[in-house]
Amino acid sequence: MFKFFNRISIPALLVATAITAPAAQLSGDARAAIPHEVQQLVVIDYKAMQNSSTAMELRDRVMPPDLKQFDEAIRKSGLNDNHDVDQLAFALFRTGTSSDSLETVGIAQGQFDVQDIMANFRKQKTQPKLVRTNRVYPLAHTGMVLCFIDQSTMVFGSQEAVRAALDTRDGYAAGMLTNAPIMEAMQSVDSEPLWSVLDKTGTETMMKQVLGEAGSVADYESVKKRLESSWYGMNFQHGVKFDLTISTGDSFAAATVSSLLTAAIIYKKMSGDETEKAALAATEISANSGLLNVHFATSDSDFNGLLKSSLFQSMVH
Repeated sequence: MFKFFNRISIPALLVATAITAPAAQLSGDARAAIPHEVQQLVVIDYKAMQNSSTAMELRDRVMPPDLKQFDEAIRKSGLNDNHDVDQLAFALFRTGTSSDSLETVGIAQGQFDVQDIMANFRKQKTQPKLVRTNRVYPLAHTGMVLCFIDQSTMVFGSQEAVRAALDTRDGYAAGMLTNAPIMEAMQSVDSEPLWSVLDKTGTETMMKQVLGEAGSVADYESVKKRLESSWYGMNFQHGVKFDLTISTGDSFAAATVSSLLTAAIIYKKMSGDETEKAALAATEISANSGLLNVHFATSDSDFNGLLKSSLFQSMVH
């Protein structure tokens, strides 16, 4: 299984890839390849990352082994990721009734010279497997495969994940396009250079991680079932800004979760160093009409200091 999301937390993915960039939007073909039971979708502007030495340094620091192997295999296949990939998306989706049965499929968008890449595969005697009319190519020594679903869109991941994406794209399985809560959440953030949407299960998991010890109290258990979805966007224009919205469906639940988050921040302020305290002081929490909003903004220099703190290290491991 392609365990990208199992090896790196979402905050690490955000920090490793979020820089000043145009909006990172998915094409129709890319959206059509994402399975219906998506738990979390993260979309980033990958091409712009190459223009930031800080982003590349962070990328190298937190990138998991599986993704490093994928990058190396892609380069050997003839695809230059520094110039050809514009956007990257990672969709974590359920494959059964259990929330523990998860796969991750990656989707790359860009300007690909598919004919040259195919010629390089033939030169290396890499034989594809057919899934209907789709040619799926193995990536040596990674356990991953890739498939071009058109001239500008590639899906990659484990064989199981790519097969699920192809079944979805070809109309043999339900897709994200019929998942109303996810599609509605996307409308609020897909104009950002980096954005993510989470379903109910993904939101519960994220909140449990964020709250830490506060997540075990009775108040959280009472409102957990009311968490519906969440979405966030991040950009590095004029400093660092992060905005998270959690939909709870009613004002009482939103206010309760807001109180829990505030309590968690107070606790972390008491135990953190000066850099961490400054970061937490820059975090604003509010609740209105069933929506919980979290806003974080800081300068580039303060954010760079935060990256070296124990708080950041706990987020990326």
